[in-house]
Amino acid sequence: MGRQRTGLTVTLCRDPRAFARLRAEWDELQRRCSSATPFQSHAWLESWWLSYGTAGRLRIVLVRLDGELIAAAPLMLVHRPLPLLVLLGGAISDYGDVLVADDHAGCATAALAHGLRRAARHTVIDLREVRPGAAAERLYDGWRGAKRRLADSVCLELPAAPMDELVKRLATHSAQRVRAKLRRIDALKIEDRTVTEHEVPDAVGHLLRLHELQWRGRGVTVEHLRPRFAEHLVRATRRMVRDGGAALTEYRCEGEVVAASVALFSGRLTGGYLYGAHPMLRERRVDVTTMLLRHDADLAARSGRAVVSLLRGEEPYKNHWRPQAVANQRLLMAPSALDPVLRLHSARAAWRDRAAGAVNSRFPAAREWRARLNDWRAGVRPRPDLVAERPERPVQQ
Repeated sequence: MGRQRTGLTVTLCRDPRAFARLRAEWDELQRRCSSATPFQSHAWLESWWLSYGTAGRLRIVLVRLDGELIAAAPLMLVHRPLPLLVLLGGAISDYGDVLVADDHAGCATAALAHGLRRAARHTVIDLREVRPGAAAERLYDGWRGAKRRLADSVCLELPAAPMDELVKRLATHSAQRVRAKLRRIDALKIEDRTVTEHEVPDAVGHLLRLHELQWRGRGVTVEHLRPRFAEHLVRATRRMVRDGGAALTEYRCEGEVVAASVALFSGRLTGGYLYGAHPMLRERRVDVTTMLLRHDADLAARSGRAVVSLLRGEEPYKNHWRPQAVANQRLLMAPSALDPVLRLHSARAAWRDRAAGAVNSRFPAAREWRARLNDWRAGVRPRPDLVAERPERPVQQ
């Protein structure tokens, strides 16, 4: 793309092999971007590209100052419903963002905007699941051209504090129930064990088998059962465990693995990404959510992080903990000449959101039918003893 001023260059990376070679630089940039989430790590994004990317569509805008990487926008070109530049990470990532080094935020953001205008001459930039305070917000605020801001998913967050402190946030009767649940877990002598890097492939396979068993007949997310998702999760988790960006935990009862979970980390945030639990835990009256949250909250508190994110979705079981609701944003940008195209895309996206909301509010049975459809697509049979329980939160498109 070319040089902006002395020492400042903006380039476009379209070669997956070149992206792979950016690992060390990218990881350093992520550490220097305080708003970054685990879903902006090189391990997560490169692994996602290997499983979900389309050949010839990679578009990564890179900004360097005297050769040092100070900003990056990890994008991919898609052609449906119209030509768009979208963030790598897709629907299986709960947060999306660009990376900008905090100590060069001004010049890096301006140069990144210049590079994006060059890369998006004939396309709309569609940045989904942008968390408040993200680097992409500064990019959007300074954008010279057409732009629109839409609402995206809601994520629920708790302060990073030990479980004892989180329980104190609850009403007295709720706190008493939680303490009783914790005593039940301890009485069964359920022990947690952190998986090592070399154990990750087998442990992820076990987690996904438990996940399928857990949601069988209750609307499993089909994507979580596909080989490409398993391959991505093994690759990304293995690297992130090694680099300190993730923890894979197994929970054992009487020597058997009865649950497993993956938590992802960034500088300020811990997020419980995916878990699987054997139905026998429900039969033994174990509250799996409480068990997992105790582990993740204590881990976050010990590490000095500020936030435990429950990630996307406002399911009732999350609201029991009195979390803060944080609304992600969808940021649309384009050259001024493409304002009519951006307006059309924005209107279409807003209409789809309204239609989905209307169906869920006016036709409560739609959730059950969607769950049954997901089970049919996944090729799983319902378990009569579990059909009445809530479906899993779907991967959002």
